[in-house]
Amino acid sequence: MKIYPSLLSSDFGRLLEEVRAVEAAGADGLHVDVMDGAFVPNLTLGPVVLKGLKGRTKLPLDCHLMVQRPDDLLEAFRDAGATGITVHVESGPHLQRTLARIRELGCRPGVSINPATPFESLEWVLDDVDLILSMTVNPGFGGQKLIPAALRKTEKMISWIKSKTDRKIEVQIDGGLNAQNSTSVRNIGVDIAVAGTAVFGAKDYTTAIRELKGLP
Repeated sequence: MKIYPSLLSSDFGRLLEEVRAVEAAGADGLHVDVMDGAFVPNLTLGPVVLKGLKGRTKLPLDCHLMVQRPDDLLEAFRDAGATGITVHVESGPHLQRTLARIRELGCRPGVSINPATPFESLEWVLDDVDLILSMTVNPGFGGQKLIPAALRKTEKMISWIKSKTDRKIEVQIDGGLNAQNSTSVRNIGVDIAVAGTAVFGAKDYTTAIRELKGLP
């Protein structure tokens, strides 16, 4: 299972140092939480901040747009260095068009669903996505506890995806990952796990990432 530390939990005053530290510690990518204060009750990173990391890390920059109008931001985040852009199924009426535009821009298209959103709502965009992000907390804040029902839903979703398509679609979870529940997350077949405080709140980033991956 790949680990993508969430920059939301990093020390923003030392952002580049934090990025280089988790890269050296074995992170597989960086998760960039983008919140607009409207779709979710918080306001976070924008493309200007992301641009400061462009070309300064080899890790993929995985941008998760928790915003009401994602279409307005796609080009800005692509230009700022986003490797992948994930949008919420709940955030707009024309999901297929948004995903197609992300691919046109040269980024990996992803779609996210909130804990109470049925995964069957994604059936008609499976040809358009390379990643599905299953939220295991309600989006908007870091440091929340993983919702067990959301993890059970993710397990069912992984089997459902395999029954619907032969395409390789990576499944990502975001929210509440820690050393105590990471085994359960790995066992259901999650490809990528976002980790915030479990990494950036640890004294040793290398040890924290290895524990989440189940490595000695």
